[in-house]
Amino acid sequence: MRVADGMTIGEAASRSGVPRKTIRFYEDIGLIEPAKRFANRYRRYDGHDVQTLRFIHRARNLGFSIGEVGELLALYRDRRRASSDVKRLALAHVERLDRKIAELTAVRNTIADLARRCRGDHRPECPIIEELEAPAK
Repeated sequence: MRVADGMTIGEAASRSGVPRKTIRFYEDIGLIEPAKRFANRYRRYDGHDVQTLRFIHRARNLGFSIGEVGELLALYRDRRRASSDVKRLALAHVERLDRKIAELTAVRNTIADLARRCRGDHRPECPIIEELEAPAK
């Protein structure tokens, strides 16, 4: 349903790559302003709304949390922002990603080592099972 003075949530979803349900969620939590309404009470979006949704979508795909996206949106809207504020948020996110990568690498290496030590034959002995059943260290 296309109306001359705006687009429906379906069109905004299609153009931004953000599902309808997620757009409603973003409105509910205050990440974006509630949509204006057509006379028939359907949500009405414009090009600026779609641009904001794309911004959010891209930030979420890069792993920024909802809270961080809110901070980035505030900086995005503030044309007098200091780029150092944006950089600070980005570098803090990189640090969290580096920690997560290290944690996942350690888990991966442990599992790979256990799998390497497992004979994988018809016998029941298996270091994978033995490790999982062992008391926590």
